[in-house]
Amino acid sequence: MIEIAVEKRLDGAQGGSWLRVDCRWAAGQRMALFGASGAGKTTLLRILAGLIRPDAGRIVVGGEVWFDSDKNICLPAQARQVGMVFQDYALFPHLSVRGNLEFAQRRKNPGRVDELLALTGLAALACRKPATLSGGQQQRVALARALAAEPRLLLLDEPLSALDPVLREQLQAELLALQQCFALSTVLVSHDLAEVFRLAQQVIRLDAGQVTGMGTPAELFLAQSGGGRFHLAAQVLALRRVDVVDVASLLVGGQIVDVVLDEGEAASLVVGASVTVAAKGFSPLIL
Repeated sequence: MIEIAVEKRLDGAQGGSWLRVDCRWAAGQRMALFGASGAGKTTLLRILAGLIRPDAGRIVVGGEVWFDSDKNICLPAQARQVGMVFQDYALFPHLSVRGNLEFAQRRKNPGRVDELLALTGLAALACRKPATLSGGQQQRVALARALAAEPRLLLLDEPLSALDPVLREQLQAELLALQQCFALSTVLVSHDLAEVFRLAQQVIRLDAGQVTGMGTPAELFLAQSGGGRFHLAAQVLALRRVDVVDVASLLVGGQIVDVVLDEGEAASLVVGASVTVAAKGFSPLIL
């Protein structure tokens, strides 16, 4: 079981916004943190990693207390057995691919390194330096390095967002296979709804530091209401005036759609806001 109940001021100003999270989920699950920029996703990830100390609360992973403000317990990052993969790879440029993996190990295990090199298709590149690799190859090294530490918790901070769509989809499949192979407890930060649906079993939705929902991707983003209508989560990408009407470009399920707004809706929306779109349900066409 992973339990996190923490509070953290998101800025230093008096009366500033707060991150407040109180959630728990079963070990071995794939969890996604979803929300607009500034919602607190990466801050929560770094709190789990031990890189940011909460102002108050408690974190327990697999029965081990990682943080407890009342008991003044705060395990340092190196004691938490986490693997972390960043968007910018953060590889050691002076080490080979194999050297990056070996450096991450708390106890030397050449067999584990060989296994990960094979699983990620890097065995033939083991002696190469990161600068000689493609972006996709570097991201595979970053993932293999995180797994080389045999983490109890794998933390992924938008690790695939810098890649082109074709390579991103390919690495999503590889990441899912690795997660399933090692039965990893995983926390993924992502803005991509399609990626969340593909990689996550559970989602914590954040808005301005507050948890606004937790459940499966389908429960949060594809909930059906009465009257044959569906409510879909969306994000406002752009607002513009076209002739005499206001139009919003929305990201819905990984697709961009344009929606005509009435006067009240146009006045209340801002770019980056998370919204809910009501769409009429449909019957499948049977041939």
